[in-house]
Amino acid sequence: MATHFPLMIPGVTTNDGLLDVVAPFDCNLIATTETADANAVERALSTASELYHDRDRWLPVPERIGILERTAHIMQQRFNELAVETAREGGKPLKDSEVEVARAIDGVKLCVETLRTEAGEEIPMGLNAASLGRLAFTHHEPIGVVVAVSAFNHPLNLIVHQVAPAVATGCPVIVKPAEDTPLSCFRFVEILREAGLPEAWCQALTVHDLEVATKLVTDDRVGFFTFIGSARVGWMLRSKLAPGTRCALEHGGAAPIIVAEDADLADAIPLLAKGGFYHAGQVCVSVQRVFAHESVVAEVTEKLVVEAGKMNVGDPVLPETDIGPLIRPGEVKRVHEWVTEAVESGAKLLCGGEKLSETCYAPTVLLNPPDHVRVSTAEVFGPVVCVYSWNEIDDALQRANALPVAFQAAVFAKDIDTIMRVYKRIDASAVMVNDHTAFRVDWMPFAGLKQSGLGVGGIPHTMHDMQIKKMMVLRSAEI
Repeated sequence: MATHFPLMIPGVTTNDGLLDVVAPFDCNLIATTETADANAVERALSTASELYHDRDRWLPVPERIGILERTAHIMQQRFNELAVETAREGGKPLKDSEVEVARAIDGVKLCVETLRTEAGEEIPMGLNAASLGRLAFTHHEPIGVVVAVSAFNHPLNLIVHQVAPAVATGCPVIVKPAEDTPLSCFRFVEILREAGLPEAWCQALTVHDLEVATKLVTDDRVGFFTFIGSARVGWMLRSKLAPGTRCALEHGGAAPIIVAEDADLADAIPLLAKGGFYHAGQVCVSVQRVFAHESVVAEVTEKLVVEAGKMNVGDPVLPETDIGPLIRPGEVKRVHEWVTEAVESGAKLLCGGEKLSETCYAPTVLLNPPDHVRVSTAEVFGPVVCVYSWNEIDDALQRANALPVAFQAAVFAKDIDTIMRVYKRIDASAVMVNDHTAFRVDWMPFAGLKQSGLGVGGIPHTMHDMQIKKMMVLRSAEI
């Protein structure tokens, strides 16, 4: 029997019907959620806004710390259930979903650590005649109502990255998870409330009507908007934000990797395969464009094909599965169209290139797709790795930098001059040396450049964005 989730908006009823949540592997119904109409969204916004503007109701820091500590404890107790649900609704293999849950728990703890270690600062005074007799310092306050719109590919950890910092900083938060994967979000909000967070401080909803969703985001009561998803939607919503609303956008890229002639391929290839095929390539910094020196390109492609052949594709809840389904059947069709276009335009298909089912696609390696085809110009978001041969490193860098997106990049090499040349000249917010582009820990800065995003992610950085630094200047003859 499918589980049912009501709207998590205190005191609200809705008349906009139900959302069916299906498992991406077999398309079976696993849950239903109520969807918010315009009145429900208005109630959520007014509840959050009234809460923020009543400073007597703000949660003191010790209470927030206690809630987050209890949240992490409950999540640890329910580790297996959270991992299975994350795998089932999102399609990420169970072994990787277990890693996601562990990261999510650690992310909640990181919020507590950040609260305990970050503070305001003293602003220098007494440096000239105008500033004599004065002492100045800053103090953190919540920025206002936070609205979070999330993506499907990490249905628990992304929610933690957007919601837990809001709770930690004392911001009332309204979260709209991806329609494909709302269950982990609802579970996390349930756990927050079980841990002692008053319901009004974190509200969750799904919607059918895009106009209703846009109203939620663009309302002038929103202090901060955090978005993870497609660039097309994110930049459109940013253009409609009310004056004064701050925002952070996290989109995708088409991650470039430079493999030099002296790279340790025995070390590199498993990392490239994992970074390219992890979660069926549905990661914003997934390995997509591998630029390999002509002296090693044959070995790179041969060994990538071997690694791809070792990977089990199938039901994500089975422990032996390495690659699960794409999020919906339409994505399988799209990825296949892109691969077919590349092959028909001259790319060499080395493995994969076929639908294994309505929902699964074979791990695919392409050699030298033309620069103009979609697998070379846009984020594939599927289990496809493209390998390109190069002779001069500056040519490889020029091709790597040719796109309007830039996120994380990587270089595999031993020579320090090669490493530093790539680091200094490639368009990226972070460059991994002898590691794949999908490496991330949740306290490091995580930022898309150009069309890939706005602002800096990572839990401490998000907490910084969700606060204001209010300065006090004291004047006294005794200073």
